[in-house]
This record gives sequence, C-alpha cells and structure tokens, in this order.
Amino acid sequence: VQLQASGGGLVQAGGSLRLSCAASGRTFSSYVMGWFRQAPGKEREFVASISRSGDSTYYTDSVKGRFTISRDNAKNTVTLQIISLKPEDTAVYYCAADRRPIAAGLRRSGVDYWGKGTQVTVSS
Repeated sequence: VQLQASGGGLVQAGGSLRLSCAASGRTFSSYVMGWFRQAPGKEREFVASISRSGDSTYYTDSVKGRFTISRDNAKNTVTLQIISLKPEDTAVYYCAADRRPIAAGLRRSGVDYWGKGTQVTVSS
C-alpha cells in the first residue's frame, strides 16, 4: 500500500490543523492505521492509531483531548484532526499502515508502510 500525507502547515499556538492520509490499494480496511511524528533531533514517536473498523482509537498521553484520529474505509483515508496546537507539536507527521490485528500497541518498529510525511510547525 502507498500512503500520501497532506495538510501540514505553519500555525500559531492554539490553532488547528487537519492532516489527511490517502492510501492506494483495495486492502486499506485490513490495516491498522496510525500517525507518528518526528521532531528535529528526536526519534519518531507514536501519536495515534485506529483499528481496522475504526471503532477503537489510541493516543499518546501528550495529545489526548487535542488530537482525533478517524478513518473512512470507503475512501481509503485516515485523518488526524488537531486542535489547541502547541509549539511542542512541531514535527514531521507520518501516517503508517500495519497488518497487526489490533490498534493498541502500534510501534514504529512494527509498521509495514510509511507515508512521506507532512510538516507541522507551531509558532508561539
């Protein structure tokens, strides 16, 4: 599967963004989908994941209540809605696809496919 992320940009602290990831292929619904991010000088970290059906979601603690992951299996897309952005959210955001059976515990090392990433910059 090929993934293409979009929607990043430069926003002020407190602002909002909507990141989208479009997937190719006819097996999108068989993948757990997730978002990771990588800030300058830091390792790529897990942000959020969503189950194959979309009924279960998981978030890293620092984004809970501000980030919402969703998917549309009919359109082969996964979205990350972000509100109340903080300067520490500045990073390149990557969408990811994984064949694992559940969304919980998605890790960077287990991801099967990565998108190219989209830059999010939050100014203070």
